[in-house]
Amino acid sequence: MAVIGTAGHVDHGKSTLVTALTGRDPDRWAEEKRRGLTIDLGFAWTTLPSGTEVGFVDVPGHEKFLKNMLAGIESIDVGLLVIAADEGWMPQTEEHLAVLDAVGIDNLVIALSRVDLVDGETAELARMEVEDMVAGTGAERAPVVLTSATSGAGLDQLRSELDAAVSRAGVSDSQRPRLWVDRVFPVAGAGTVVTGTLTGGALSVDDKVWIWPLEREVRVRGLHSHDEPRSTVVPGNRTAVNLVGVDHGDLKRGAMLGRSGAWEPSARWLVRLETVRNIEDPITSRGAFSVHLGSGAWSCRVRPLQGSIEKTGLATITLPIAVPTEVGDRFVLFDAGRRMVVAGGLVLDPSPARQPDISMASAPINTADDRATSLLNARGVDTVERLAAHSGGGSDTSAIAAGKWLLSRSWAESQERRAIDITRSYQETNPLRPGIPKASLASRLRIDQATLESLVDWSDQLSETGAAIMTADFAGTLSDDQELTWQTARRKLKADGFAPGKISDLGVGRELVHALVRRGELEELAEGVFYLPDTLQALIDRVRSFTEPFTVSEFRDALGVTRRHAVPMLEWLDKERITKRRGDVRVVIQSTP
Repeated sequence: MAVIGTAGHVDHGKSTLVTALTGRDPDRWAEEKRRGLTIDLGFAWTTLPSGTEVGFVDVPGHEKFLKNMLAGIESIDVGLLVIAADEGWMPQTEEHLAVLDAVGIDNLVIALSRVDLVDGETAELARMEVEDMVAGTGAERAPVVLTSATSGAGLDQLRSELDAAVSRAGVSDSQRPRLWVDRVFPVAGAGTVVTGTLTGGALSVDDKVWIWPLEREVRVRGLHSHDEPRSTVVPGNRTAVNLVGVDHGDLKRGAMLGRSGAWEPSARWLVRLETVRNIEDPITSRGAFSVHLGSGAWSCRVRPLQGSIEKTGLATITLPIAVPTEVGDRFVLFDAGRRMVVAGGLVLDPSPARQPDISMASAPINTADDRATSLLNARGVDTVERLAAHSGGGSDTSAIAAGKWLLSRSWAESQERRAIDITRSYQETNPLRPGIPKASLASRLRIDQATLESLVDWSDQLSETGAAIMTADFAGTLSDDQELTWQTARRKLKADGFAPGKISDLGVGRELVHALVRRGELEELAEGVFYLPDTLQALIDRVRSFTEPFTVSEFRDALGVTRRHAVPMLEWLDKERITKRRGDVRVVIQSTP
């Protein structure tokens, strides 16, 4: 179901026209009826000639209630711009059209109201003025229908034009229900009820939903749409949601319902701003700005990346609280000093780096997967959950998975090249060390250690050894003195056979030992117990000659070694699947020819 939103100057007949179209008065408050002035959002619905059921959101036209107007405009599919023929284009007409342009609503119908109060020539002049004023805006190609709610003139044509506009509107279902709350009230015997326009996905009775800003899960007890109880409501409908688990006093307009785990609020965004056409001075970081997104409004700081924005440009927006948003969300920027809407905005990255990646300005964001891919390319690395939350449920199928992390291929390849260069340089300076310390490499790459470990897991050219990183081909090089020390020690180890002495007694230092292990010239079977590869092969040959099960003592006596050597050798043989322990004895595993 589509939602039609009214817009226009105060007292130009928006509510009267909605009543004439639907048979329902959208003004809900006694004060509104007494003053003949819409103060807050009003709602009504009807069925169009095609049989399509539509909802109406009637917004206030007075400048004092602009905040209320902004709370109702975000979720509409079709704009109905109402202009009185007897007054013509007025300040709030201009401002409301600017708002529609700002949030990207260009599916519009223009109603020239109260034509019964003017003659034909005046009505035609009013129509021509409207066509001139909407030139260059989203309403430029909108049909203009001359109407009178009093006489009924033009209402059938208006219904037909609205029908055509609704048929052009697409209501998306991304399986991510989202409802910005515009009303909260208690119902005796039922509890808390919130209303809003449901977008993104369906809601059903007994669904668990996450409610922001409380950031907790509550249950849907009941649903109503257009005064009818529903078990499920699909996106595009005005919806009343009866919630269990929250008091109505804890919520207010600007709250949001969504699926648990589907949203991650953030307090700093990268955005594209487009100024409204009647703005005189550029947007700078100086100003008392507020952001209007969904039904909420928050003060904010604006920092244009190029210092100022005259027509369009990139900026970061910082909010006092973290707000749930995603790439592609549209919002309105209001300047309290100028007392006017100054720009419309598009969220490009809900949580950019300190130095934002401006590639998001030209990156594809048409689909959720497009948005996920573009975000990951800009961020380099992200979690699956955060990427889905900020992209609207998308995923990057080309990403490199490393544990809970996703790495963009271009970022991973670039970081891998840098890591290899830094690591090789370190290895050349410290040939006997096991590699560059993780913390040092992470710091030089300007990433955290968890991200570095994910990068190393993916790379086939880097490997992790304890708290260090080395290149896969690193073995270390020995100086002439170190080579001489090793050859002397090697001869002694070979002579000692199965019962070698302590390696430290042979003058071989710790770093030289690590280098020899990496080169495969030594193998450590237990702490401080090292063997030559040739000796271990001789051990395998000897053990395979055993025909009967044997104990540790029998093994020790057969090889003429102490328990200090026997136990590590037996554990190594088990690990290499040469022997297998059965209780207190071991048996030789027969090798397959």
